[in-house]
Amino acid sequence: MTDSRILVVDDEPDIRELVKDILEDEGYQVETAENGETARAKFSTEMPDLVLLDIWMPDTDGITLLYEWQAQNNPCCPIVMISGHGTVETAVEATRAGAFDFVEKPLSLGKLIMTVEKALESGRNSGAASAVQTRQQSAPEPLGSSAEMSELRSKAEQVATVTESVLITGEAGSGKETLARYIHHLSKQHEGEFIVLDFNGVAENQLRQLLLGGAGEVGLLEAANNGTLYINDLGQTPELAQQILNTSLESGTIGNGGQPFTTRIIASCSSQPEQLLKAGTLNKELYFRLNVLPLAVPALRDRQEDIIELLRYYTEYFPSRENLPYRHFSVAAQNRLRHYDWPGNVRELRNMVKRLLIMGQGQEVNAQEVDAAIKRSVVEPVTGNNRLSRVFELPLREAREQFEREYLTHQLREAGGSVGKLAVAVGMERTHLYRKLRALGIDPKSVKS
Repeated sequence: MTDSRILVVDDEPDIRELVKDILEDEGYQVETAENGETARAKFSTEMPDLVLLDIWMPDTDGITLLYEWQAQNNPCCPIVMISGHGTVETAVEATRAGAFDFVEKPLSLGKLIMTVEKALESGRNSGAASAVQTRQQSAPEPLGSSAEMSELRSKAEQVATVTESVLITGEAGSGKETLARYIHHLSKQHEGEFIVLDFNGVAENQLRQLLLGGAGEVGLLEAANNGTLYINDLGQTPELAQQILNTSLESGTIGNGGQPFTTRIIASCSSQPEQLLKAGTLNKELYFRLNVLPLAVPALRDRQEDIIELLRYYTEYFPSRENLPYRHFSVAAQNRLRHYDWPGNVRELRNMVKRLLIMGQGQEVNAQEVDAAIKRSVVEPVTGNNRLSRVFELPLREAREQFEREYLTHQLREAGGSVGKLAVAVGMERTHLYRKLRALGIDPKSVKS
């Protein structure tokens, strides 16, 4: 027991010294910290086997430190929360965030010692035996702890044990790539590369070389061998690329060229696959080969319990990884975020947090700042009644796709549903226009003036 190092973080000196004396009597090596700044420094230098962490402190609350350490350390040592203001809600939030347990002041000597022993035993077991747990904690972003995401996480963990293809559906920005990375980290392919395949800006005459290589270059299919190839949005994948992928899956070789294809494919789709099949933009054979293990990511508005967890993650992530200023969100600001409907999903939340950290003044983000940020996310059309999609939070490719869909639908309505008149109005060759309409899921027959 004497080699176990414990860090006690509490702003009350009497509590710190009492716990330190108790644990040293039990044979542990104990360090103390009176605030968040000192705790961060000692956590980094002492590398404790266990942290006893007060929830309420004047500079940085314990929940924030918990999220920070969970995000930066894979795996993190066990953390037990301590509070004189213990509530069921706080306990649930702490354990959802990864805390081992929760004890309340006034401290029970027997319970404290028993909890410490169990936490240290848990840390030893997880460090030695649970490679799966280590990989699980190394996922780059939290998925969320709501009932919906807990169920999805369980399915993902089952999927990770096999090598069959996975098709993840969900709205743009909902976290499909995060889920794919989570599966990769848990899988047998975790030591291989996780390669994102995005065809935005790739010319058609470059597709074959991009995927298969040539002229001394390694193609992405070979680069991803023994790892995971993530296809970002099947709906935007060119026909030739779909054919190459389908051939490789069917033959078990890269482009039917003889070299074994040992890559696990995880594909995502922001549109309903059935609509893409009907429009002819999705290769039916490829779809059935990929749709072996389907998973669906719910929209953020359907799992509001995850909003604050994700908020806390990003408010720690950007200062630690991108050196942005740290700002705390007030309770009122958090409530605004809880009740917003997040049309851009997790991506919109991430970008909003980043913008507020960069552009804001002072250490606290207030409700007025959040209200202004939400208003900026909404773009009103010049003429009208219908609100145009909120595009400022989207990557260029998705923003352009949304604009093109709105624009062509409007122009087609003005043309009375005539593709011929539409081609003249927008200055496009008719064959090209038909392909564009199919790709965007626009049915001319359903659009009337």
